Amino acid sequence: MKSGLLAAVATSALLLAAPASAQGVKIGILNDQSGVYADYGGKWSVEAAKMAIEDFGGEVLGQKIELVTADHQNKPDLASSIARRWYDVENVDMITELTTSSVALAIHELSKEKKKIDIVVGAATSRLTGDACQPYGFHWAYDTRALAVGTGGALTKAGGDSWFFLTADYAFGYALEKDTSEIVTANGGKVLGSVRVPLNSSDFSSFLLQAQSSKAKIVGLANAGLDTTNSIKQASEFGIVAGGQKLAGLLMTLAEVNGLGLQAAQGLVLTEGYYWDLNDKTRNLGERFFKRTGRMPSMIHAGTYSATLSYLKAVKAAGTKDPDAVAKKLKELPVNDDFAQGGKVLENGRMVHDMYLFEVKKPSESKKPWDYYKQLAVVPGDQAFASAKDSGCPLTK
Repeated sequence: MKSGLLAAVATSALLLAAPASAQGVKIGILNDQSGVYADYGGKWSVEAAKMAIEDFGGEVLGQKIELVTADHQNKPDLASSIARRWYDVENVDMITELTTSSVALAIHELSKEKKKIDIVVGAATSRLTGDACQPYGFHWAYDTRALAVGTGGALTKAGGDSWFFLTADYAFGYALEKDTSEIVTANGGKVLGSVRVPLNSSDFSSFLLQAQSSKAKIVGLANAGLDTTNSIKQASEFGIVAGGQKLAGLLMTLAEVNGLGLQAAQGLVLTEGYYWDLNDKTRNLGERFFKRTGRMPSMIHAGTYSATLSYLKAVKAAGTKDPDAVAKKLKELPVNDDFAQGGKVLENGRMVHDMYLFEVKKPSESKKPWDYYKQLAVVPGDQAFASAKDSGCPLTK
């Protein structure tokens, strides 16, 4: 195990090492590129960051912008080793994407220690801008509370007043179950139970049988990536939806819907912070991304574009890459780009923007490739995300 970890770190260092430059700005994309979240973020997030750098002009403060990338394999210890090397040896100024909440929390703490900026996009836990907040840490795109308010609140209000959770057995799953449970009960619903499911499971049968026997109206899938698509496929085999229960994909993106296909995904209700066909700006980003990759971006890919672009704008506005000055500018500047319009960054590092409640279309309703969603509601950012005062962040006390 130890030798494998060292080999992985060494390989990452060999692949990613570039001549150290104290003057230029260097950005790192650290995420899952080969595992359960490879489609969810993966190499597509790297492309999104490249787009942002190109759109910015490739330079800031007269210096070239560099991008490095690594696969953390959803292992916090491996991620921390890579990030520590990036900060200490490779002079990386900012790390972003950071899929997997356990990884993001570890890098968040390391960034605080090293006084380096991280902007989390792929990880969900609301703790990042809650009790685990820190002066150099930011959270873009979405979090577990926003997903809970969107999907959990809508389904409970629509009569789905009893829930059972299939929960990913790590920080992200716990946070998503907790936040959704609070929204469900606040809207008059009840949580009948939950079961913890190991990351990257292949067999969901025993967990689905528990959900089925609970008789809950809503089976909340507090997981993501391939775990979500596999649990939905196997739920179909058990006849859970046919038996009258409804599945709630609490963290689903366009990537997972595409992987499932409309026949299997139709009728699912989900919350995202971005959809390529919302407006002219989102279409501009989506169509340019499609030309590069052959696929439309999800909120993770679009969020990585926005986070990268916002960081570079903050460096330019600060006139320096000093992390204290850049963090201050990130919290001052509005976020207006092809991902979010009218976004703002709170004192705790939370980027607040509107979220959207979608229903996945039936195959007969889809008129063109990637035409997957119909919009049910807009969840205003101030409702979707906790205020800085209510977040539990020590910085706001």
